[in-house]
Amino acid sequence: MPNYLLVSFKTCPWVQRAAIVLREKNIDFEFRHIEPDNRPEWFLAISPHKKVPVLRIDDSISLFESNAIAEYLDESIAPRLHPADPVARAINRAWTDYLPTFAAQVTGCAYAATEADHTRAVAAIPQAFERLEKALATQHAGPFFNGAAYSLVDAAYAPFLQRYHFLDRIKTLGHLQNFPRLSAWSDALLARPSTHSFPEAGFEALYRENLRKRGQFLSQFVSATAAAAE
Repeated sequence: MPNYLLVSFKTCPWVQRAAIVLREKNIDFEFRHIEPDNRPEWFLAISPHKKVPVLRIDDSISLFESNAIAEYLDESIAPRLHPADPVARAINRAWTDYLPTFAAQVTGCAYAATEADHTRAVAAIPQAFERLEKALATQHAGPFFNGAAYSLVDAAYAPFLQRYHFLDRIKTLGHLQNFPRLSAWSDALLARPSTHSFPEAGFEALYRENLRKRGQFLSQFVSATAAAAE
């Protein structure tokens, strides 16, 4: 078995996606965390886009971009997480392609500079939720995107649904309860051990601290609100 090194920022959701796939496939790997504001030269040399994640294989191959990493792992190591049926697989890939839009709409309020910007960002969340609610209605009964079988779609969306809950506990967003299928899916993903690279309370505290340091509108609420898990 090759040696796998996953280079990460501690709270990066795109790295978390790659780590979830590695854990779902029972692949031993090493995490190496770097600081976003102090990216070492060795990292810049192996990351063409200068971003995480980078999956380093046997200290000779560097794969980058979370979707490419997930697809590589699924093609090369059992068990397959993509559906065997080509139509179902194409549908799954289409929904992983939608992920950047979903992520921007669902967690965009974290980057809002003003209260007005935050209000606009929060108002955009239901549009993304409605699209996933409809997609889940056409799938099987759950608990995962394809029904009983866990997939790359589940691994992709879990980090961003987790962050929605983090943001909702800082300043109430109040949307998820209006989408019962999506809410149940979120619960199933957050209960899955592979979702978590760190103990949940500690990870939420890290996320909150990063949000506070960012100095945007939400940062003023971080110190005044205790994490639910604390």
